[in-house]
This record gives sequence, C-alpha cells and structure tokens, in this order.
Amino acid sequence: MYKQIIAAILVAGALMLSLPSCVRDSVKNATLSVRLTDAPANYQEVLIDIQSAQINVSATGITENWQALPFRSGVYNLLDFRNGMDTLLAKVELPAGEISQMRLVLGSNNRVKINGQYYTLDTPSAMQSGLKFNINATLTEGVEYQLWIDFDAARSIVAKGNGGFNLKPVIRTFTKATSGAIKGLVSPTAAMPYVMAIAGSDTIGTIAGTDGKFLLRGIAAGSYKVVFQPVSPYVNKTVDNVIVISGQATDLGTVTFQ
Repeated sequence: MYKQIIAAILVAGALMLSLPSCVRDSVKNATLSVRLTDAPANYQEVLIDIQSAQINVSATGITENWQALPFRSGVYNLLDFRNGMDTLLAKVELPAGEISQMRLVLGSNNRVKINGQYYTLDTPSAMQSGLKFNINATLTEGVEYQLWIDFDAARSIVAKGNGGFNLKPVIRTFTKATSGAIKGLVSPTAAMPYVMAIAGSDTIGTIAGTDGKFLLRGIAAGSYKVVFQPVSPYVNKTVDNVIVISGQATDLGTVTFQ
C-alpha cells in the first residue's frame, strides 16, 4: 500500500506540472481584461494613438505601485467601437485586492476626420507621458473581470480658434465580473485530490496544493457538483449544489477525507 501511495503522489505531481502555470499559480490572483469602447460622435473618424498602459495595484503602505500591462499598442479609430462594440487592449493576472488608477500613454499620431479631411489633434505632452484616471475596483481571487475604457470622442475633441483641434480626453471606466470561483481547503493535505467542478458537460479541474488549498477559477455563474478524487487510500467525495455567483469566490471551507 505504501508503494501505491507514493506512485499516486508522483502521478498527481506530474499532472500538476502538466497544468498551465496560471492554474498552479492562480491562488490569490484575479484576471483583468481591458477593453476600449466609445460613445457616438459626429465625426467620420477619431484616430487615437495608444502606446502603452499601466495599472496601479494598491498594497499596504504603498500608493504608487504601477504595473505595466501586456498591451496591444496602435492607432485606434474610436468610432469603430460605438453602440456596445469594443476591442480587447490587454489581459493580465493581478494580485487580488484593490486597483485604484490606470495610466494610458498616448503617442503623437492622433487625428480626426471631418468632411473627408484629416486634422491633427494637438496632444498635450502630459498626455504622452501618461493620462491618469481612477478605477477604484476590488478584485477577488479566481474571478475574471472586464474593465471598459469609455473614451468620449465627442467631448474629447475641442476646436481651436485657428481652425485646428485639441485632444483633451474625457474618459470614464466601468468594470464587470464575468465569472466566479470555488475555493477551499482539504484535510489531510496528503490526500492531494484532483478537484473538479461539473455542470452538464462542462468540467473545470485543478489539484489541491501541498498546503491543502484549492481554487477553481473562471467559472460561469450557476450550480455545480464538485468532485474530489484523492490519492489512495483516501475515498472520493462529492459536494452537490455548489452555487457560483459572478464576482464572488464560493468557499467550501475544509473538506475532510477518510
């Protein structure tokens, strides 16, 4: 039996290594995707040169904790993203907790098209060094969030007296949790179960860590059966009717094996 336990642990370890790193390292992380959208404006095109972005992740005693985002830089026509349309700018894993601000770095290639003619949008140097705006959202571990940058093209373009135009961005942001999570602790930790959340034909799985903790992330809202398959000689266990709510992590507490 001792050899069986060792063999099962080795198999579980191999499975753990074969899982994506985002699964193994996801505890206390949340996923944030950043999308660009726009309110309607009476122009033919509004071209904004977005070079990079950073997000301010709050931590105890730290107010300036800026983290660069893996960003799709380029010139975006804001009018392509009206009336509920959007485009993905970045997707990143962040520590669970507060995010307070975002900073967009704009390039100089900003233009507006009016009556078939393009006009340069004069952009203050401060915008090119980083346009800050507030977010003030709380990220929950295991939950995926979407953040929309709503760039108001109509109010962001200001006519000058000489016939030119200034770019003075007017931006609002809003967030939405698109998934939930299931977490808990197994005892004893030697059980090392494979944990699955099952709803119909959909299955999401992970392996409990050496500390006994498990986290099933990115789960759509609904009711799930959670199945635990521990190594021998421990006995399988099932928890029925586990409710997942978007934006929350359902805590199963301590799951004990015999």
